[in-house]
Amino acid sequence: MNLRNKNILVVGLAKTGVACARFLASKGARVTVTDKRSKAAMAGQLTELATCDITWELEQHNKATFLASDLIVVSPGVPMDLPQLVAAQSAGREIISEIELAARFIDAPLAAITGTNGKTTTTTILGTIFKHNGYHTFVGGNIGNPLIELAESHQVWDQVVAEISSFQLEWISSFRPTVAALLNLSEDHLDRYPDYQAYIDAKLRIFENQTEDDFAVVNMDDPLVWQYTRNLKAAIFPFSRKVELEEGIFYKEGVITYRHNGHEECFPTAAIRLQGVHNLENIMAATACALLLGCRPDETFETILCFEALHHRMEFVRTVNCVSYYEDSKATNVGSVEKALESFTSITLIAGGKDKGGSYAPLVPMISERVQHLILIGEAAGRMEHELGQFTDTHRADTLEDAVLIAANITTAGGTVLMSPACSSFDMFKDYEERAERFIAAVKAL
Repeated sequence: MNLRNKNILVVGLAKTGVACARFLASKGARVTVTDKRSKAAMAGQLTELATCDITWELEQHNKATFLASDLIVVSPGVPMDLPQLVAAQSAGREIISEIELAARFIDAPLAAITGTNGKTTTTTILGTIFKHNGYHTFVGGNIGNPLIELAESHQVWDQVVAEISSFQLEWISSFRPTVAALLNLSEDHLDRYPDYQAYIDAKLRIFENQTEDDFAVVNMDDPLVWQYTRNLKAAIFPFSRKVELEEGIFYKEGVITYRHNGHEECFPTAAIRLQGVHNLENIMAATACALLLGCRPDETFETILCFEALHHRMEFVRTVNCVSYYEDSKATNVGSVEKALESFTSITLIAGGKDKGGSYAPLVPMISERVQHLILIGEAAGRMEHELGQFTDTHRADTLEDAVLIAANITTAGGTVLMSPACSSFDMFKDYEERAERFIAAVKAL
């Protein structure tokens, strides 16, 4: 892809936009960046790109600039219905995402992981497996470093592992992973998409450009995933913790079994440190991707045995008065909380935050069966109480710290206090990490 002297517009200048602008300038493009924020708010980005020959358009999105561009690169946070983007698309301008740009400069095999939940854990496990197998591996995408930094590095990579969000897939055209994994589907980001189907369609684009030479690793136990992936062009490689498979990877009676082209590998799970049914699925998906891309079974299993839980995902905090406290601040949607609730009984659940627009009704069976007490915080508390409050003992708290104190007072010995919000954090906190830190501090103060 020849970028020299092309008029290229980068829309949105968070971490991904900065990396794209720097890369495009290094390739000789005439780069303009546009962001609605002020010069003062962009001081860090201005400093980071000070040595690059870049035109800045701040506090505005100028339609004329969009229409004058040969190529527009859109950052993940920018909505597709931005009027200037709509006008540029109607005028025939090429619009791509950062992962599309990066993929045009990547020669190594690419494993791409998407799904509503479990992306970060699965991506991290897979990257660790590749590294333990001796591969020079880049891990990034929606976590860590943007994919474009791989293209910018000028290094030779053996394997590339990328967590991919629905936002990143919105403007792809030729992005083609060697192995693509879809872990699960549940309602999320309905504050961005017009409906659930639009969100699903965005996720499914990860398979769009694959051929019969590529693999699609898909969750057979998730009805929506299985419904939408039965007729893909890629070779379908399912995983399941409910069904024994002749071709695929499955869990049965304490053993994960991988079967491919008549070959079988077995991995007993008793000594695996990473607990929870959701992590069993993440481990199977990562193992499938690794073995399909040439990793050795022994080194793969060694990695899985030693892998610990990621921060803020079902993380044990401490035990107080025979009650265990877990924080699951990354559980920002209903599907993620469902998986968390499957892992415990006698639960006091702390939930709530900024509402993302989906229904909380899928939580009803688990709330009824496993949640003894429900403590609600944040903007979504009213709607959550309306949809869930009748199914268990329900309380409201003004702050997360108050919720922890209420939980400590009402949870009986042997129970579990789980902070798994089903909402984003932006009503009360800077991000999910601050929410986690505040919960941990409150628990340690008991």
